[in-house]
Amino acid sequence: MKDILHSQTGEEEPEKDYTIGKKAKVNDKYILSDKLWKYLYDYAAKHKAKGNGFGYGKVTKNDTARTLSARYYKDGSEILVSRGKGNPRRLTPRECARIMGYPDDFKIPVSDTQAYKQFGNSVVVPVIEEIARIMKPHIMTLIEEEESKVHQYALLQA
Repeated sequence: MKDILHSQTGEEEPEKDYTIGKKAKVNDKYILSDKLWKYLYDYAAKHKAKGNGFGYGKVTKNDTARTLSARYYKDGSEILVSRGKGNPRRLTPRECARIMGYPDDFKIPVSDTQAYKQFGNSVVVPVIEEIARIMKPHIMTLIEEEESKVHQYALLQA
């Protein structure tokens, strides 16, 4: 997560609505309200007592992210960022973009809700690039074989 989360140290430029000030601190609007945090905490405790795995996922910069889903816009409970003391916060849309492999210059022209839905429905770009890289020589071989068969068929018809 250390490469995903905003550094909040001034190493990156503030990004409108997501981070503010010279140190590019994450906007307070991403911090969970006391009411929502209590609900998520109690919900997780209730299900843990029943032996279920439902609840929230809290991460630090040293952790690996859980799966980002399109429902992230609802409460962000899949991936909450620990702030040490106080309530955790949601990821910003920029952090969601980073999880999914989008570069920092990728423009996010939609609302937070739409961005959460879109990134949650996205594929992880570097994974797809790697799959395509591995598949390409096999596909090229199949194309060459097919072209060879067509050429041979044409010669037989002549």
